[in-house]
Amino acid sequence: MKATFSFWLDFIREAFRGGKLFYLWMTLLTVVVFLGFAAYIRQFQHGLIVSGMSDQVSWGVYISNFTFLVGVAAAAVMLVIPSYIFRDEMIKEVVLLAEGLAVAACIMCILFVTVDLGRPDRIWHMLPFVGEFNFPQSLLAWDVFVLTGYLFLSLTIPYYILFVRYKGGEPKHNVYFPGVLISIGWAISIHTVTAFLLSSNVARPFWHTAILGPRFLASAFSAGPAFFLLTLKFIRRYTDYPVSEKIFQRIAIIATVALQINLFLLFAEIFTEFYHQTDHTASALYLFFGIGGKTALVPWIWSAITMNVVAVLILSIEPLRNNSRLLSVACVLMVVGVWIEKGMGLIIPGFIPTPLGEVFEYSPTLIEVTVSAGIWAVGLIIYTLLAKAAIAIELGKVRYKKLP
Repeated sequence: MKATFSFWLDFIREAFRGGKLFYLWMTLLTVVVFLGFAAYIRQFQHGLIVSGMSDQVSWGVYISNFTFLVGVAAAAVMLVIPSYIFRDEMIKEVVLLAEGLAVAACIMCILFVTVDLGRPDRIWHMLPFVGEFNFPQSLLAWDVFVLTGYLFLSLTIPYYILFVRYKGGEPKHNVYFPGVLISIGWAISIHTVTAFLLSSNVARPFWHTAILGPRFLASAFSAGPAFFLLTLKFIRRYTDYPVSEKIFQRIAIIATVALQINLFLLFAEIFTEFYHQTDHTASALYLFFGIGGKTALVPWIWSAITMNVVAVLILSIEPLRNNSRLLSVACVLMVVGVWIEKGMGLIIPGFIPTPLGEVFEYSPTLIEVTVSAGIWAVGLIIYTLLAKAAIAIELGKVRYKKLP
Protein backbone atom coordinates (compact mmCIF):
# COMPACT_ATOMS: atom_id res chain seq x y z
CA MET A 1 0.00 0.00 0.00
CA LYS A 2 2.85 2.39 0.84
CA ALA A 3 4.59 1.54 -2.42
CA THR A 4 1.42 2.27 -4.40
CA PHE A 5 0.90 5.62 -2.70
CA SER A 6 4.56 6.49 -3.21
CA PHE A 7 4.34 5.48 -6.88
CA TRP A 8 1.44 7.79 -7.63
CA LEU A 9 2.97 10.62 -5.63
CA ASP A 10 6.27 10.36 -7.52
CA PHE A 11 4.45 9.81 -10.82
CA ILE A 12 2.42 13.03 -10.44
CA ARG A 13 5.40 14.98 -9.13
CA GLU A 14 7.56 13.92 -12.07
CA ALA A 15 4.78 14.53 -14.59
CA PHE A 16 4.47 18.18 -13.59
CA ARG A 17 8.18 18.88 -13.13
CA GLY A 18 10.05 20.54 -15.98
CA GLY A 19 11.88 23.49 -17.43
CA LYS A 20 10.75 26.68 -19.15
CA LEU A 21 9.92 24.92 -22.42
CA PHE A 22 7.72 22.38 -20.63
CA TYR A 23 5.76 25.04 -18.76
CA LEU A 24 5.43 27.14 -21.91
CA TRP A 25 4.03 24.11 -23.76
CA MET A 26 1.61 23.27 -20.95
CA THR A 27 0.50 26.91 -20.63
CA LEU A 28 -0.22 27.11 -24.35
CA LEU A 29 -2.26 23.90 -24.24
CA THR A 30 -4.12 25.06 -21.13
CA VAL A 31 -5.11 28.31 -22.84
CA VAL A 32 -6.45 26.33 -25.81
CA VAL A 33 -8.38 24.08 -23.40
CA PHE A 34 -10.04 27.08 -21.73
CA LEU A 35 -10.94 28.57 -25.12
CA GLY A 36 -12.45 25.25 -26.17
CA PHE A 37 -14.37 24.97 -22.91
CA ALA A 38 -15.73 28.50 -23.31
CA ALA A 39 -16.85 27.65 -26.85
CA TYR A 40 -18.51 24.48 -25.58
CA ILE A 41 -20.36 26.41 -22.87
CA ARG A 42 -21.77 28.60 -25.63
CA GLN A 43 -22.78 25.50 -27.60
CA PHE A 44 -24.36 23.96 -24.51
CA GLN A 45 -26.37 27.12 -23.85
CA HIS A 46 -27.64 27.64 -27.39
CA GLY A 47 -27.64 24.06 -28.64
CA LEU A 48 -26.12 22.50 -31.76
CA ILE A 49 -27.64 25.31 -33.83
CA VAL A 50 -24.30 27.14 -33.34
CA SER A 51 -22.57 24.31 -35.22
CA GLY A 52 -22.59 23.73 -38.96
CA MET A 53 -24.60 20.54 -38.48
CA SER A 54 -28.25 20.25 -39.44
CA ASP A 55 -31.10 17.76 -39.60
CA GLN A 56 -29.71 16.67 -42.98
CA VAL A 57 -26.02 16.45 -41.94
CA SER A 58 -26.16 15.43 -38.30
CA TRP A 59 -22.50 14.42 -37.91
CA GLY A 60 -19.66 16.85 -38.50
CA VAL A 61 -16.12 17.59 -37.42
CA TYR A 62 -16.66 16.09 -33.95
CA ILE A 63 -17.43 12.61 -35.27
CA SER A 64 -14.75 13.09 -37.92
CA ASN A 65 -12.19 13.53 -35.15
CA PHE A 66 -13.70 10.60 -33.28
CA THR A 67 -13.26 8.18 -36.19
CA PHE A 68 -9.67 9.35 -36.71
CA LEU A 69 -8.71 9.09 -33.04
CA VAL A 70 -10.21 5.63 -32.64
CA GLY A 71 -7.69 4.62 -35.28
CA VAL A 72 -4.84 6.34 -33.44
CA ALA A 73 -5.81 4.46 -30.28
CA ALA A 74 -6.03 1.13 -32.11
CA ALA A 75 -2.69 1.69 -33.87
CA ALA A 76 -0.79 1.02 -30.64
CA VAL A 77 -1.35 -2.67 -31.35
CA MET A 78 1.11 -2.41 -34.27
CA LEU A 79 3.85 -1.86 -31.69
CA VAL A 80 2.40 -4.16 -29.03
CA ILE A 81 2.51 -7.21 -31.33
CA PRO A 82 6.24 -7.04 -32.24
CA SER A 83 7.34 -6.01 -28.74
CA TYR A 84 5.33 -8.45 -26.59
CA ILE A 85 4.56 -11.30 -29.00
CA PHE A 86 7.81 -11.47 -30.99
CA ARG A 87 10.00 -10.02 -28.21
CA ASP A 88 11.38 -7.21 -30.38
CA GLU A 89 13.52 -5.42 -27.80
CA MET A 90 13.97 -2.36 -30.00
CA ILE A 91 10.24 -1.68 -30.29
CA LYS A 92 9.76 -2.67 -26.66
CA GLU A 93 11.77 0.40 -25.66
CA VAL A 94 8.98 2.71 -26.85
CA VAL A 95 5.84 0.57 -26.58
CA LEU A 96 4.81 2.11 -23.23
CA LEU A 97 4.84 5.54 -24.87
CA ALA A 98 2.56 4.16 -27.59
CA GLU A 99 0.21 2.89 -24.88
CA GLY A 100 0.18 6.39 -23.39
CA LEU A 101 -0.85 7.79 -26.76
CA ALA A 102 -3.64 5.19 -26.92
CA VAL A 103 -4.92 6.34 -23.50
CA ALA A 104 -4.94 9.99 -24.60
CA ALA A 105 -6.67 9.07 -27.88
CA CYS A 106 -9.38 7.06 -26.08
CA ILE A 107 -10.12 9.96 -23.73
CA MET A 108 -10.33 12.35 -26.68
CA CYS A 109 -12.73 9.95 -28.42
CA ILE A 110 -15.02 10.00 -25.39
CA LEU A 111 -14.87 13.80 -25.24
CA PHE A 112 -15.67 14.21 -28.95
CA VAL A 113 -18.71 11.97 -28.63
CA THR A 114 -19.80 13.92 -25.53
CA VAL A 115 -19.63 17.34 -27.22
CA ASP A 116 -21.46 15.93 -30.24
CA LEU A 117 -24.46 15.14 -28.06
CA GLY A 118 -27.05 17.88 -27.90
CA ARG A 119 -27.92 16.87 -24.33
CA PRO A 120 -24.86 15.16 -22.78
CA ASP A 121 -26.63 15.20 -19.39
CA ARG A 122 -28.87 12.45 -20.77
CA ILE A 123 -26.00 10.02 -21.27
CA TRP A 124 -27.11 8.31 -18.07
CA HIS A 125 -29.83 6.66 -20.16
CA MET A 126 -27.11 4.37 -21.55
CA LEU A 127 -25.61 3.42 -18.19
CA PRO A 128 -26.13 -0.24 -17.23
CA PHE A 129 -28.72 -0.82 -14.47
CA VAL A 130 -29.54 2.92 -14.45
CA GLY A 131 -30.78 3.30 -18.01
CA GLU A 132 -31.16 0.99 -21.03
CA PHE A 133 -27.71 -0.08 -22.26
CA ASN A 134 -29.29 -2.35 -24.90
CA PHE A 135 -26.30 -4.65 -24.99
CA PRO A 136 -25.67 -6.66 -27.16
CA GLN A 137 -28.43 -5.54 -29.55
CA SER A 138 -27.16 -1.97 -29.97
CA LEU A 139 -24.00 -1.28 -32.00
CA LEU A 140 -23.62 1.97 -30.06
CA ALA A 141 -23.53 -0.07 -26.85
CA TRP A 142 -20.81 -2.23 -28.42
CA ASP A 143 -18.84 0.90 -29.27
CA VAL A 144 -19.05 2.16 -25.69
CA PHE A 145 -18.10 -1.28 -24.38
CA VAL A 146 -15.01 -1.78 -26.56
CA LEU A 147 -13.78 1.81 -26.16
CA THR A 148 -13.96 1.85 -22.36
CA GLY A 149 -12.56 -1.68 -22.20
CA TYR A 150 -9.59 -0.75 -24.37
CA LEU A 151 -8.97 2.35 -22.25
CA PHE A 152 -8.91 0.13 -19.15
CA LEU A 153 -6.42 -2.29 -20.75
CA SER A 154 -4.23 0.56 -22.00
CA LEU A 155 -4.04 1.89 -18.45
CA THR A 156 -3.62 -1.30 -16.41
CA ILE A 157 -0.91 -3.12 -18.41
CA PRO A 158 1.53 -0.15 -18.53
CA TYR A 159 0.70 0.59 -14.87
CA TYR A 160 1.79 -2.91 -13.83
CA ILE A 161 5.02 -2.70 -15.85
CA LEU A 162 5.91 0.78 -14.60
CA PHE A 163 5.01 -0.05 -10.99
CA VAL A 164 7.27 -3.12 -10.95
CA ARG A 165 10.14 -1.17 -12.48
CA TYR A 166 9.51 1.65 -10.03
CA LYS A 167 10.15 -0.86 -7.22
CA GLY A 168 13.35 -1.97 -8.95
CA GLY A 169 12.02 -5.29 -10.25
CA GLU A 170 11.39 -6.82 -13.68
CA PRO A 171 7.78 -7.34 -14.84
CA LYS A 172 6.79 -10.99 -15.09
CA HIS A 173 5.88 -11.96 -18.65
CA ASN A 174 3.25 -14.50 -17.59
CA VAL A 175 1.43 -11.82 -15.53
CA TYR A 176 0.89 -9.17 -18.19
CA PHE A 177 0.99 -11.37 -21.33
CA PRO A 178 -2.68 -12.55 -21.09
CA GLY A 179 -3.75 -8.91 -20.91
CA VAL A 180 -1.59 -8.15 -23.94
CA LEU A 181 -3.33 -10.88 -25.96
CA ILE A 182 -6.74 -9.50 -24.97
CA SER A 183 -5.68 -5.93 -25.81
CA ILE A 184 -4.58 -6.97 -29.32
CA GLY A 185 -8.02 -8.30 -30.17
CA TRP A 186 -9.64 -5.39 -28.36
CA ALA A 187 -7.63 -2.82 -30.34
CA ILE A 188 -8.81 -4.31 -33.62
CA SER A 189 -12.38 -4.47 -32.32
CA ILE A 190 -12.65 -0.78 -31.36
CA HIS A 191 -12.05 0.31 -34.94
CA THR A 192 -14.01 -2.55 -36.48
CA VAL A 193 -17.08 -1.77 -34.36
CA THR A 194 -16.81 1.91 -35.34
CA ALA A 195 -16.75 0.87 -39.00
CA PHE A 196 -19.77 -1.38 -38.41
CA LEU A 197 -21.64 1.58 -36.90
CA LEU A 198 -21.36 3.29 -40.29
CA SER A 199 -21.67 0.32 -42.64
CA SER A 200 -24.83 -0.95 -40.91
CA ASN A 201 -26.72 2.16 -42.12
CA VAL A 202 -28.37 0.72 -45.23
CA ALA A 203 -29.97 4.08 -46.03
CA ARG A 204 -26.46 5.54 -46.46
CA PRO A 205 -25.05 3.67 -49.47
CA PHE A 206 -21.71 5.52 -49.25
CA TRP A 207 -21.02 3.72 -45.95
CA HIS A 208 -22.88 0.50 -46.73
CA THR A 209 -19.91 -1.50 -47.98
CA ALA A 210 -18.11 -4.55 -46.61
CA ILE A 211 -14.74 -2.98 -47.37
CA LEU A 212 -15.25 -0.19 -44.83
CA GLY A 213 -13.86 -2.22 -41.89
CA PRO A 214 -10.59 -3.13 -43.65
CA ARG A 215 -10.25 0.49 -44.84
CA PHE A 216 -10.62 1.71 -41.28
CA LEU A 217 -7.92 -0.65 -40.02
CA ALA A 218 -5.50 0.13 -42.86
CA SER A 219 -5.85 3.87 -42.36
CA ALA A 220 -5.48 3.47 -38.60
CA PHE A 221 -2.31 1.43 -38.91
CA SER A 222 -0.81 4.07 -41.17
CA ALA A 223 -1.77 7.38 -39.52
CA GLY A 224 -1.42 6.07 -35.94
CA PRO A 225 2.23 4.96 -36.21
CA ALA A 226 3.00 8.10 -38.25
CA PHE A 227 1.60 10.33 -35.49
CA PHE A 228 3.50 8.34 -32.87
CA LEU A 229 6.70 8.62 -34.89
CA LEU A 230 6.37 12.41 -34.87
CA THR A 231 5.97 12.40 -31.08
CA LEU A 232 9.07 10.21 -30.76
CA LYS A 233 11.07 12.77 -32.71
CA PHE A 234 9.92 15.40 -30.24
CA ILE A 235 10.77 13.15 -27.28
CA ARG A 236 14.26 12.37 -28.59
CA ARG A 237 15.00 16.04 -29.12
CA TYR A 238 13.73 17.44 -25.83
CA THR A 239 14.28 14.59 -23.35
CA ASP A 240 17.08 12.25 -22.30
CA TYR A 241 15.19 9.19 -23.51
CA PRO A 242 17.27 7.35 -26.12
CA VAL A 243 15.36 6.59 -29.31
CA SER A 244 17.56 5.00 -31.96
CA GLU A 245 17.20 5.78 -35.66
CA LYS A 246 16.39 2.12 -36.29
CA ILE A 247 13.17 2.49 -34.28
CA PHE A 248 12.05 5.30 -36.58
CA GLN A 249 12.75 3.16 -39.62
CA ARG A 250 10.92 0.17 -38.14
CA ILE A 251 7.82 2.24 -37.41
CA ALA A 252 8.07 3.94 -40.81
CA ILE A 253 7.96 0.56 -42.57
CA ILE A 254 4.83 -0.40 -40.61
CA ALA A 255 3.15 2.87 -41.62
CA THR A 256 4.29 2.50 -45.24
CA VAL A 257 2.78 -0.95 -45.74
CA ALA A 258 -0.46 0.09 -44.05
CA LEU A 259 -0.72 3.25 -46.19
CA GLN A 260 -0.13 1.25 -49.38
CA ILE A 261 -2.99 -1.07 -48.41
CA ASN A 262 -5.18 1.90 -47.46
CA LEU A 263 -4.65 3.56 -50.86
CA PHE A 264 -5.34 0.29 -52.68
CA LEU A 265 -8.64 -0.14 -50.81
CA LEU A 266 -9.56 3.50 -51.51
CA PHE A 267 -8.94 3.13 -55.24
CA ALA A 268 -10.85 -0.19 -55.25
CA GLU A 269 -13.78 1.66 -53.72
CA ILE A 270 -13.50 4.46 -56.30
CA PHE A 271 -13.42 1.93 -59.15
CA THR A 272 -16.52 0.15 -57.81
CA GLU A 273 -18.42 3.43 -57.44
CA PHE A 274 -17.63 4.93 -60.84
CA TYR A 275 -17.11 2.06 -63.31
CA HIS A 276 -20.82 1.32 -63.43
CA GLN A 277 -22.55 4.33 -61.93
CA THR A 278 -25.87 3.79 -60.14
CA ASP A 279 -28.02 5.87 -57.82
CA HIS A 280 -25.68 4.79 -55.02
CA THR A 281 -22.82 6.71 -56.68
CA ALA A 282 -24.37 10.09 -55.79
CA SER A 283 -22.41 10.58 -52.54
CA ALA A 284 -19.10 9.64 -54.16
CA LEU A 285 -19.91 11.92 -57.10
CA TYR A 286 -20.56 14.80 -54.73
CA LEU A 287 -17.36 14.10 -52.79
CA PHE A 288 -14.99 13.88 -55.75
CA PHE A 289 -16.59 16.21 -58.30
CA GLY A 290 -19.50 18.04 -56.68
CA ILE A 291 -23.18 18.10 -57.63
CA GLY A 292 -25.01 21.09 -59.07
CA GLY A 293 -22.21 23.51 -58.28
CA LYS A 294 -21.98 22.27 -54.65
CA THR A 295 -18.28 21.43 -54.27
CA ALA A 296 -17.43 22.11 -50.61
CA LEU A 297 -15.71 18.72 -50.09
CA VAL A 298 -13.95 18.43 -53.46
CA PRO A 299 -10.79 20.35 -52.42
CA TRP A 300 -10.65 18.36 -49.17
CA ILE A 301 -10.65 14.88 -50.71
CA TRP A 302 -8.28 15.65 -53.58
CA SER A 303 -5.89 17.31 -51.13
CA ALA A 304 -6.05 14.20 -48.94
CA ILE A 305 -5.36 11.84 -51.85
CA THR A 306 -2.46 14.00 -53.02
CA MET A 307 -0.97 14.07 -49.51
CA ASN A 308 -1.26 10.31 -49.11
CA VAL A 309 0.22 9.59 -52.54
CA VAL A 310 3.19 11.91 -51.91
CA ALA A 311 3.67 10.35 -48.46
CA VAL A 312 3.62 6.79 -49.81
CA LEU A 313 6.12 7.70 -52.53
CA ILE A 314 8.54 9.14 -49.98
CA LEU A 315 8.12 6.20 -47.64
CA SER A 316 8.36 3.54 -50.37
CA ILE A 317 11.72 4.80 -51.68
CA GLU A 318 14.37 3.78 -49.14
CA PRO A 319 16.83 6.69 -49.61
CA LEU A 320 13.97 9.16 -49.18
CA ARG A 321 12.58 7.29 -46.17
CA ASN A 322 16.02 7.28 -44.53
CA ASN A 323 16.14 11.07 -44.76
CA SER A 324 14.97 12.32 -41.35
CA ARG A 325 13.38 15.53 -42.64
CA LEU A 326 11.59 13.84 -45.53
CA LEU A 327 10.38 11.15 -43.13
CA SER A 328 8.86 13.84 -40.90
CA VAL A 329 7.24 15.51 -43.93
CA ALA A 330 5.78 12.17 -45.06
CA CYS A 331 4.37 11.48 -41.59
CA VAL A 332 2.74 14.92 -41.39
CA LEU A 333 1.23 14.45 -44.86
CA MET A 334 -0.02 11.00 -43.89
CA VAL A 335 -1.63 12.14 -40.63
CA VAL A 336 -3.38 15.10 -42.25
CA GLY A 337 -4.32 13.13 -45.36
CA VAL A 338 -5.85 10.24 -43.42
CA TRP A 339 -7.64 12.66 -41.07
CA ILE A 340 -9.32 14.31 -44.07
CA GLU A 341 -10.07 11.00 -45.78
CA LYS A 342 -11.65 9.41 -42.67
CA GLY A 343 -13.34 12.62 -41.53
CA MET A 344 -14.45 15.15 -44.10
CA GLY A 345 -14.07 12.54 -46.84
CA LEU A 346 -16.08 9.78 -45.18
CA ILE A 347 -18.43 11.04 -42.47
CA ILE A 348 -19.83 14.12 -44.24
CA PRO A 349 -20.55 12.70 -47.74
CA GLY A 350 -22.45 9.83 -46.14
CA PHE A 351 -25.24 12.36 -45.51
CA ILE A 352 -25.04 14.12 -48.90
CA PRO A 353 -27.28 13.85 -50.87
CA THR A 354 -30.06 12.95 -48.44
CA PRO A 355 -32.28 9.92 -49.16
CA LEU A 356 -34.65 12.44 -50.78
CA GLY A 357 -31.90 13.70 -53.10
CA GLU A 358 -31.38 17.05 -51.36
CA VAL A 359 -27.86 18.51 -51.23
CA PHE A 360 -27.17 20.29 -47.93
CA GLU A 361 -23.51 21.19 -47.59
CA TYR A 362 -21.63 21.26 -44.29
CA SER A 363 -18.76 23.43 -43.08
CA PRO A 364 -17.54 23.50 -39.47
CA THR A 365 -18.19 26.73 -37.58
CA LEU A 366 -15.69 28.59 -35.39
CA ILE A 367 -17.40 27.08 -32.34
CA GLU A 368 -16.77 23.54 -33.60
CA VAL A 369 -13.17 24.27 -34.54
CA THR A 370 -12.47 25.86 -31.14
CA VAL A 371 -14.09 23.02 -29.19
CA SER A 372 -12.16 20.48 -31.29
CA ALA A 373 -8.89 22.32 -30.66
CA GLY A 374 -9.64 22.31 -26.94
CA ILE A 375 -10.17 18.53 -26.93
CA TRP A 376 -6.97 17.98 -28.87
CA ALA A 377 -5.18 20.14 -26.30
CA VAL A 378 -6.60 17.98 -23.49
CA GLY A 379 -5.27 14.88 -25.24
CA LEU A 380 -1.83 16.39 -25.75
CA ILE A 381 -1.69 17.43 -22.08
CA ILE A 382 -2.56 13.89 -20.99
CA TYR A 383 -0.02 12.33 -23.34
CA THR A 384 2.69 14.78 -22.28
CA LEU A 385 2.17 14.05 -18.59
CA LEU A 386 1.99 10.27 -19.06
CA ALA A 387 5.06 10.18 -21.31
CA LYS A 388 7.08 12.44 -19.03
CA ALA A 389 6.49 10.33 -15.92
CA ALA A 390 6.92 7.03 -17.78
CA ILE A 391 10.24 8.16 -19.26
CA ALA A 392 11.55 9.10 -15.81
CA ILE A 393 10.67 5.63 -14.45
CA GLU A 394 12.07 3.86 -17.52
CA LEU A 395 15.37 5.74 -17.20
CA GLY A 396 15.60 4.88 -13.51
CA LYS A 397 15.41 8.51 -12.37
CA VAL A 398 12.40 7.71 -10.17
CA ARG A 399 12.60 4.70 -7.88
CA TYR A 400 10.82 3.55 -4.75
CA LYS A 401 12.74 4.42 -1.60
CA LYS A 402 11.85 2.14 1.26
CA LEU A 403 11.71 3.77 4.63
CA PRO A 404 14.04 2.24 7.26
